[in-house]
Amino acid sequence: MSKTDVKKNGVFSGIVNLWANFKEKHPNIAQFLVFFLLSNGITVLQMVMMPLLKNAFEYTNLVSTNFQVFPIGKNFDGSDYFVFNYAAGTIASGGGGGLAYFLAVQITLAIAQIINFFAQRTITFKSNSNIWKAAFWYVIAYIVISIGAAALQGLYKAPIYNLLMNILGMGSFGETLADFITMIINAAISFWVFFPIFKIIFKQESDTK
Repeated sequence: MSKTDVKKNGVFSGIVNLWANFKEKHPNIAQFLVFFLLSNGITVLQMVMMPLLKNAFEYTNLVSTNFQVFPIGKNFDGSDYFVFNYAAGTIASGGGGGLAYFLAVQITLAIAQIINFFAQRTITFKSNSNIWKAAFWYVIAYIVISIGAAALQGLYKAPIYNLLMNILGMGSFGETLADFITMIINAAISFWVFFPIFKIIFKQESDTK
């Protein structure tokens, strides 16, 4: 083994020991940091997947299929405020992306949350509780959070796309940038809501004979 390898191994061992000591002294903070890193990795995955799926679906008739469901009030202009508001037509043409955009978002979120479930359960919380029970409550939480995040999206989605595409004149690049921003906002909402939920459903149960 060369001196360089020995030095690298020494540095690596030092980092491992430093993390182990920090984890022992501050277990909750260490757990949150691991959760934070994994969540950011999942967010990057979403930022890659969602535009790709959105672009793929835009070549189908799905983009011309209106998907506006669950009206819960009125906008300032008197129109209905929908929980899921994806009007027919591409965003570039003034529409809301239609069913194509809805499916791109939901498929991306579903894949990301499946990966997130196993990663957080195994790595962050090291849970050994019943996986099916945890998965059941995870799905319930995911549905509730998705509906809440979708309802909030009506407040910022249209203004962000309008600002970047029309007011700033960024065109298709502005649309892609707006895709990223809306996905980051969605991920941020999920991040802060899911952590306390994970603390409850991903338990470490003591072994029993």
